[in-house]
Amino acid sequence: MTLVSELHQDHVNLNKLLEILDKKVIKLKAGSRPNFNLMADVVGYIAKYAEGYHHPREDKMYAFFKGRSNELDDVMSQCEDQHRVLKGSTQTLLNTIDGILHDAVVPMNDLIEQLAAFVINEKVHINFEETEIFPVLDHVATNADWEKVEKELPVESDPLFGEKQAEEYKALYVELMRDINS
Repeated sequence: MTLVSELHQDHVNLNKLLEILDKKVIKLKAGSRPNFNLMADVVGYIAKYAEGYHHPREDKMYAFFKGRSNELDDVMSQCEDQHRVLKGSTQTLLNTIDGILHDAVVPMNDLIEQLAAFVINEKVHINFEETEIFPVLDHVATNADWEKVEKELPVESDPLFGEKQAEEYKALYVELMRDINS
């Protein structure tokens, strides 16, 4: 599997989680009370995986190709800016959910707005990478480039969707499947 196809699969998997959160927004707007622990786990997973693995791989890949074309440099710069903004909004949402879990009074509209914005921003970012960056990379990069950059980046299995699920995510996976089917 190539690096871009691995990153694309990450996007597919992240979109699955974002769809679950999107359904949570709809349920919240309808007045239901969601499983805040599950919501915290999903957002926490997205944050941990994105910041600890996915975005660093992308950033290293982009650094490798920096200077190859003005168009690529421009979209990569935009992407790096988006990564910083996403990190901040994710932390804000996690703080809000954590507050709720610790009995802080948080207006439900604030949570709904933060969660909805989080989902939209993540989806827009993924779409940006898929439609603006990956096609330019395909045009600029050679097979030799991909071989070299792939050797420089460690390969790790996705701890939630990969073949070998991390122990801490097995229960989350089961709960997500139960939640999706309910």
